[in-house]
Amino acid sequence: MRANQILNGFSEALMQDERILSSSEKELLVSLLQNAGTASGGNPEIQTVVIAAVRRAVGETVAQRAFGLLGGSIVEQILAATPSARTEESTNQTEQRLGPQPPSGPKPPSPRPQPPSVKRPPLKDQPPGPQVPSGPGPHGLQPFTEDARKDRDQSRPNRSTGVGVLDAPGSVRAQCVVLDEFLAPQELDELMRYTLQRESDFQISEVISPSGAEDAIDYDHRRSRVLMELGKHQDVIVKRIRVALPQVLQQLGMQEFPVNWVETQITASNDGDFFHMHSDDGQDSIASRKLTFVYFFHRDPCPFKGGELRLHDAILPEERYGNAGSYQTVIPEQNQIVFFASSLSHEITPVECPSRAFADSRFTVNGWLRE
Repeated sequence: MRANQILNGFSEALMQDERILSSSEKELLVSLLQNAGTASGGNPEIQTVVIAAVRRAVGETVAQRAFGLLGGSIVEQILAATPSARTEESTNQTEQRLGPQPPSGPKPPSPRPQPPSVKRPPLKDQPPGPQVPSGPGPHGLQPFTEDARKDRDQSRPNRSTGVGVLDAPGSVRAQCVVLDEFLAPQELDELMRYTLQRESDFQISEVISPSGAEDAIDYDHRRSRVLMELGKHQDVIVKRIRVALPQVLQQLGMQEFPVNWVETQITASNDGDFFHMHSDDGQDSIASRKLTFVYFFHRDPCPFKGGELRLHDAILPEERYGNAGSYQTVIPEQNQIVFFASSLSHEITPVECPSRAFADSRFTVNGWLRE
């Protein structure tokens, strides 16, 4: 048998194993490759580069997961072959047939009764933590599960994901899902051009008053500018989100829900702009928001600092829900999108943009999926 026949047979076997590539990941790959062909505009060089990048990402993911499965299988076989394992197996089989046998010799003293374990009730409307996949998906899908530092005074950004963590003991961890390389290069370039061309249409950001009445400008709580019309880019982004949505909800531990409305806007944050801590479903008029997304894009190299997305952990003191005083930080990365539950408290740290030029702003497409 030729080498290429062996590889093809091995690839076919891996494709059929859901532990290597799930159905949703395969659908995501198909969509990605189709979009690559469309975005290349018939240019074979661009299409070749994109497909090569996808090939590398898929190869690394499949290799990592396959080695993990093979390694586990080998360890199980080794343990099964050891004398201690065979003796234990034999003992278990004997107990199953005859029942447990009384131990010989004097009986050990009875252990002291242990106090019942105290379980903290789950956070209201907070989704359970995600299950960690054994490697990044084809879109860089990854749950927010970075190791927390015990040092409360500072957070450490993770070099691979731009994620930092500041933890507090006994807190309920905030969860999010991050997708890398969300748009094709051509789509990203077109979105940037569209944004810069519409500079004059950006309006000062408003906030929803606690009473749910008219929106208002509050420079003490939020400072930025927004564009409510995305043109053709809304359909591109929303379509891509719908493809990834089942896996995103699964990673967040959220139940699927009917998406009746998708809100989108482009936000430009320049020097000194910020958004203090808030949730996206806190008033009656926005209570139907279920999932928040933030897509980062900007000029290269990045012309600003700050503008980090802080996702706040929570605690349940006595009978009230409260902020844990700890948070996790997502550093803006080009062409990256972040998903999290709209009920999650979060904030945007102040932006430092020395040039103060609109084109050098921290840009995001942020929005909400409503039930």
